[in-house]
Amino acid sequence: MKSQMLYRTTALAVVLASAFASAASAQDAAAQEDTGREIQEIVVTAQKREQRLQDVPIVVTSVSGELLQDAGVKDIRDLTVLTPGLTVTSTSSETVVTARVRGVGTVGDNPGLESSVGVVIDGVYRPRNGVSFGDLGQVSRIEVLKGPQGTLFGKNTSAGVINVVTAGPTRDFTAQGEATYGNYDQMGLTASVSGPLGDKAAGRIFVGTRQRDGYQNIITGPGPRTKTRDNDQNFYTVRGMLDVDATDDVTIRFIADYTKRDENCCVGTQLSVGQAANSRANFINAVRPGSLDTTSTPFDRQGYANRATSQDVEDMGVSAELNWDLGDGLKLTSITAVRNWRSETGQDSDFTAADIAYRPSDGSNFVEFGQISQELRLAGEAMDGKLNWLVGGFYAGEDLKSRSVLRFGTDYYPYFAGRVLGGVPALIGIAPGTALQAGTGSDDRYKQNGDTFALFTNNSFAITEQLELTVGLRFTRDEKKLRAQYNSTGSTCDQGEAAFANLARLVGTTTATTIVGGLCLNSQNNDFDALGRFTQKSTEEEFSGTAKLAYRWNPDIMTYASYSRGYKAGGFNLDRENLVVVTATGPDFRPDADTGFKGEFVDSYELGAKTSWLDRSLLLNAAIFYQKFTDFQLNTFIGTAFVVETLPEVVSKGVDLDFIYLPPIDGLTLQGGVTYAETEIKPFTAADLSNPSRFGSLRRLPGAQLSFAPMWSASLASTYERELSNGMKFKANLSGKYTSRYNTGSDLHPSKVQDDMILVNGRVGLSTEDERVTVELWANNLFDKEYIQVGFNGPYQVDENNDSISVYDAFLGAPRTYGVTLRLQY
Repeated sequence: MKSQMLYRTTALAVVLASAFASAASAQDAAAQEDTGREIQEIVVTAQKREQRLQDVPIVVTSVSGELLQDAGVKDIRDLTVLTPGLTVTSTSSETVVTARVRGVGTVGDNPGLESSVGVVIDGVYRPRNGVSFGDLGQVSRIEVLKGPQGTLFGKNTSAGVINVVTAGPTRDFTAQGEATYGNYDQMGLTASVSGPLGDKAAGRIFVGTRQRDGYQNIITGPGPRTKTRDNDQNFYTVRGMLDVDATDDVTIRFIADYTKRDENCCVGTQLSVGQAANSRANFINAVRPGSLDTTSTPFDRQGYANRATSQDVEDMGVSAELNWDLGDGLKLTSITAVRNWRSETGQDSDFTAADIAYRPSDGSNFVEFGQISQELRLAGEAMDGKLNWLVGGFYAGEDLKSRSVLRFGTDYYPYFAGRVLGGVPALIGIAPGTALQAGTGSDDRYKQNGDTFALFTNNSFAITEQLELTVGLRFTRDEKKLRAQYNSTGSTCDQGEAAFANLARLVGTTTATTIVGGLCLNSQNNDFDALGRFTQKSTEEEFSGTAKLAYRWNPDIMTYASYSRGYKAGGFNLDRENLVVVTATGPDFRPDADTGFKGEFVDSYELGAKTSWLDRSLLLNAAIFYQKFTDFQLNTFIGTAFVVETLPEVVSKGVDLDFIYLPPIDGLTLQGGVTYAETEIKPFTAADLSNPSRFGSLRRLPGAQLSFAPMWSASLASTYERELSNGMKFKANLSGKYTSRYNTGSDLHPSKVQDDMILVNGRVGLSTEDERVTVELWANNLFDKEYIQVGFNGPYQVDENNDSISVYDAFLGAPRTYGVTLRLQY
C-alpha cells in the first residue's frame, strides 16, 4: 500500500511538473530567446554506440569533465556527490572499494566475489571495484548506468555500470598544469600535454601526484608501530594515449597507464563499547592498559593500532582500440587489453593498542589480479536505416593470486584464552606458553584462474518513425578453478574437542560448546591443514538480455518500457569456512572444503520518460523501476571471519529522477536528481542458507532493508559563472548530496546505523578571460559532516547475544578538507 501511494504521488508530481513546465515555457520564451540558453546535446555510449542521452531507453546520469572538476571529483568514490542512488565505500584498505546502485552492491573485502556494479574505463572492464580506484586524471565524462547492463557490458553488471571516458588526444596543441595545497599538508601536482604528432597521429600524456598527512590520530601502545597518523595519501599516476589514423578508414587508440600508491590505511574506530564489568574492552585494557578508550566518541578520530597499516598498490595496463569503417554503414571495433594490479597490505587486525592479532606488513599479505581481455564488435544498419544491429564476442582471462597471513600477538593468549574463556584452557591442559604463542597463526594461499567467454547482440528496429524496439541477448560461459592451501600453527582446537566431555560436566553443555568453539576459530583450527592443497572448480553457462520499447511523442518527449535480465557470476570464498558437526562426544569443528557460492540473477522492469522543456533549457528524465534479485550474494564479517551466503530474494523498487536546468539567470546551471529505492531482503529461514548455523549472525536480515540502501538520496550541483568588468571570469560551484538513514553493517546491527545526512562540496575561482590562469578556493565536506562509512563487529570482541560486553567498530568518512588550486593552461 505504501509503495502504491508512493508511485501514485510520484507520477502525479511528474505530470504536474510537466504541465507547469508547458505553461511556463510560453511565459519564458522571450527570456529564452534573449539569452539563447539551450542545453547542448549530451552524447553517451551506454549502448556501445554514440547516442543522444535523450534517445537512450536507460536511466543514465552523465557527468561532464567540467562538472567533475568543479565538484572536486578525483576518483570514483568522490562521484557519489553528483549521483543520486550511488554509494561508494571503502573499508580495511583504500583499495577495498564497493559501489552500489539503487541500494545494491557486493561488499568488496573478499576478492573471491565479483562486483554487482561494473566499472569500465575507456572500454576496458576492471575485474573488481577496488582495482578501478585511483586518480582518474583528465576525464571527458562519466556515465552511471542504473539497472542491469549485462547484454553489452557483461556478467558482473547486475546492478549497474560506471562508464568512465577519459580525455583523448587533441589535434591542436594544448598544455595544462595544476598545483594544489590544502589542510593536512595536502599537496597535488598534475601536468598534461596534448597535440598532433604529424599528420596521422595525436597524443596525450598526463602525470599527477598527490600527498596528504593522515586525518586519524593513532595510539600505538607498545608498538612496534611508530606512525601516529593514519588515512594518509601518497601516490602518483601516469597515463599516455596515442591516436593513429592507420588509413582513411582505420583508427587505432593506444592507452598505457601506471599508478603507484604507498600509504597507511585504515584503522577502525570504536563505534560502540559495552559498559558491563566483564566487557571485552575491559578485558583488553586489563591485559594491556590503555589499549582502547571506553569513553571516547568515534568522531574524536582517535584510533588504536600497535601494528602497521601499510598499503602498497601497483596498477598498470595497456590497451588498443581499433575502429574500422568497412563501408556501407559497417563498423568493426576491437578492444584488446592487458592489466595487472597488486595490493600488499599490513593490518592491526584487532584495532586496539594491545598486541592481539595482526597481518604483517612485509609483503606476505597480498592480492594480485592479472587480466587479459578481448572484445570484438561489428555494427551496421539495414532496411534503409530502420534497423541498427550489433553483434560481438568477448573473452577475459583472469589470474587471481592471494596470500592471507594472520599472526597472534603477545597479548593473544592472555586476552583470549585467559580472560574471554575464563581460565578454562588451563583446566583442559593448555598451559600458558605452550599454545597460541606470539607469531603463530594462519597462512593461507589461493590461486584462482578464470575464463569468461561471451557472444552478444543488441539490435534496435524502428517499427514506425516514432516507435522503436530494442532487443539484446548475451550468452556467457564462466569457468573458474581455485587451488587453495591452508597452514596453521599454535592450534588448540584438537585439545578443546578432546576435552569437551569433561568440560561439559564442569560448566554445562552450552557453555562448553561456546568455549570449544572459541578454541576452534577458523584462524586457529589446524584441521584445515589436513585438506592439503585442494582444488575447486565451477562452470556456469547463462543467458542475459533485454527488451525495450520506446515511443517518441514529439522531438522533446520519449517514453519507454524495458525488461532486462542480469547475471553475476558465482565463485569461491577466499577465506576459511567451517562446519559444526554434532557428534556423540561433542561438537566437531570441521573445515569446509566447498567454499563455492551460486551465481546471482536479477529480473528488472522499468517505465521511463526522457523529456525536454522550456526551449530545451530543462532536461527532465524519470523512471519507475522494479528489480528482483535471486540468490543474492552476501559477504559479511562475523567478527572472526568473512562468510558468504546467497539470500533467496532481494527486491529493489522505486523511482529515479534526473534533471539539467539552465534557469533564466545568465551563467547559472543546475544539475541533479532524486532516487527513491525500497531495497528489501525477502523473508528467509536457516534452511535457506548453505550453512544454517549462520542464521544467528544474519537473524536481523529477513524482511529488512538491505545495508547501504537509503530509501532517499538526492543530489544537486549548482554552477554559476560570469565575466567581470576587468577582463576576469568568476566561477562558483556548490554540489551537495542528501542521503536518508541507512544501516552500514551487513548484519544490520542497530549500532551501525548512519542517520540522514547532507554532504556538500564547494569551489570558487577567478580566471583570466582566456582561462589560461585560474585560482580556486575549495572545500570538500564543507560543513564537516561526521558520518560512518562502514560499521563492523570488533574482531574477537563481539558476543552476538550480549551487546553490553561487545565492541563495535567503524571506518569513518573523511572530514572537511580545504585548500587552494592554481591552474595554468595553454
